[in-house]
Amino acid sequence: MLKGIDPILNAEVLGALRAMGHGDDLILADTNFPSDSIARQTRLGRLLRIDAPAARVARAVLSVYPLDTFVDDSAARMEVVGDPTQVLPVAAEVQAEVNAAEGKPWPLIGVERYAFYERARSAYAVIQTGERRFYGCFALRKGVIPPEE
Repeated sequence: MLKGIDPILNAEVLGALRAMGHGDDLILADTNFPSDSIARQTRLGRLLRIDAPAARVARAVLSVYPLDTFVDDSAARMEVVGDPTQVLPVAAEVQAEVNAAEGKPWPLIGVERYAFYERARSAYAVIQTGERRFYGCFALRKGVIPPEE
């Protein structure tokens, strides 16, 4: 355990988050997502795990991970096939965590399913969560932390 660090952030995840740079994508995937096969294609090349619901994982990650302020798609969700504008409860919960972490409303854009898979393949890393609800898949693009003045 570390002071000030969410206890669900394990050493492997913390190492990956620290190694990531500005513009790198992190994927939070539900249990149905092809996490292992896609993670093998990422920069990290292996799957990370946190066995907790997606919103809980998002809260932990966003406690140490800045979102990119230079792009409009720094937070994204996988769209529901056949109904891309539908926002399921799992997405609303993650949206609330993103808003809380940023201290203001923050766009959580929809990405078509196969386009999301492509974004995941080019990501830095994939964290498979314990989320069992469908469409519990999210992409978070890393931003910067400004120097102290």
